[in-house]
Order: sequence, then C-alpha cells, then structure tokens
Amino acid sequence: MEQNVKVYEALRWASSYLTEHGRDANASEIIMKHVLQAERSAMLARLQETLTEEQAAEFKRLSKLHADGVPVQHLLGKEEFYGRPFVVNRDVLIPRPETEELVYHALEKIKSLQEPVIADIGTGSGAIAITMKAERPDADVYAVDLSEKALETALKNAAALETNVAFFHGDLLEPLIKQKIKVDLLLSNPPYIPAGEQSTLSTVVVDYEPHMALFGGEDGLDLYRKMAEQLPLLLKSGGIVGVETGAGQTKDVAALFQAAFPDGKVERINDINGKDRMVFLHV
Repeated sequence: MEQNVKVYEALRWASSYLTEHGRDANASEIIMKHVLQAERSAMLARLQETLTEEQAAEFKRLSKLHADGVPVQHLLGKEEFYGRPFVVNRDVLIPRPETEELVYHALEKIKSLQEPVIADIGTGSGAIAITMKAERPDADVYAVDLSEKALETALKNAAALETNVAFFHGDLLEPLIKQKIKVDLLLSNPPYIPAGEQSTLSTVVVDYEPHMALFGGEDGLDLYRKMAEQLPLLLKSGGIVGVETGAGQTKDVAALFQAAFPDGKVERINDINGKDRMVFLHV
C-alpha cells in the first residue's frame, strides 16, 4: 500500500489482500472504522479523505495481522452483541449473531414473567448473562464458567456495562445446584463441535479461540448429556431451557431433553439462515 493513500484506495487494497489470504473482504471496513474511530456512515462520507501516515500504517498492520489469521475482534479487543460492546480475547469465545437470536427468543418467552431467575451456563465473555440483565433489569441473573480466565473477562464486561450479574466458577450447573438456586430460565451456548472436525475449522477459530469453549466430545453432545442429567435439580416448575446447537444437532439435543422431562414440551428453532440452531424445553 502506497503513501498518501485515500480511504477508498486503502479499502480496495485491503479487500483484495484479505481475499487473497482466504479472509472475508468485509473485514477491511471493520478495521477502517476502528482506525478512523468512525461509524460506517461517517467512514463512507470520508472515502476521498487521505489517511495520515500513522492511520495508513495502522490500517496496513491490522489488515496483515488478520490475513495471518488473527480474528478482527481480537485486533480491536471487542465485539458487539445485542447492540453493546463486549471485551473479547483468547480466553473467551467471540459472541456470534446466532447467539443473539437465542437471546431474542428467550426474552420473548419470558415477557410475561415478573422478576425471573435466569442462569447462563458457560458464560464466556458474559454476553448472554449481561444482555439478559440489561434487557430485563428486574431479573436475578447467574452465570457459570469452568474457566477462571473467562470469568475475569465476563466480570470486566459486567462492570463496563453496569450490570449486576452473579458469577460462579465451576462445571456446568453444579455451582448453582450446590447453592440450591432454582431458575425460571436457563440459557447456554455450550461447546458443541465434534472433536473430529477440528481440522475443518478456520485457523482464525482453532488458533485463537479457547478449545474448551469449542469442542463437545466425539459427537459434540457431551455437554448437553450432562446438562440434561442436572436440569431436574435446577429448574423451577414451569421453567424454560434454551440452548444453541450446531447445525444438524437439534434433533439429538431435543431427544436428550425429552428423555429428561418426558412431560415437557421440546421446540426446535431455525436461525435466520434457516439452519436448525436452537432447542427450547418448557417443563
């Protein structure tokens, strides 16, 4: 990339460079917005503007790092989830748009519930728990993670977003069961990638995101099995469970939940792209 480059020229260079390296060309806009400290509309209004030497150097540096496999979110140190900025790093899974859909459906299902008790299992960055508390300030929200490093990140996000969430260190539902907490709504985006699929994943995922948060055993369903066993000890009568799954896994996860609650109503929901990605259980 040359000196005295205009914004549109830098974007064109980065789009081509990233495409050549097997990355999403749209990442160039995200990086440029960060460098200019501008929203997309403001960035587009500045396409003919010449970047300063420092801006051009930073844009090139970040573009090359992403081409080498570093996630854009790690370069910027944050990702937006449900309209709020969350700190992300190597210790937590980067929040995905599919998980926003899980939160949306969950909020719809508890609209009529006053002061609900909510748990987020495998909280990572805290995205689900913190969003639920922000959207439903009347709720008591608990969050659990097996990774102490992830909980440190989640606590930072909760403080930055001024949300009062109770965080617990431990394995799945165990910390809450020990505290004899009963919940109206349990949400989780557990590790669900089958161990054998590691070689098929992008290096952006495998090399930079915590494997503890990605892989769910031989068939990807280990955590759902364990959760199904523990759920009867945590759910209130009339409680709801909502989990995210990998595409193609909802049938098996629904069967696990149905076996744990033979009288419960199990619902499989597709995401906005038509992929089966969510299972809800009403007990």
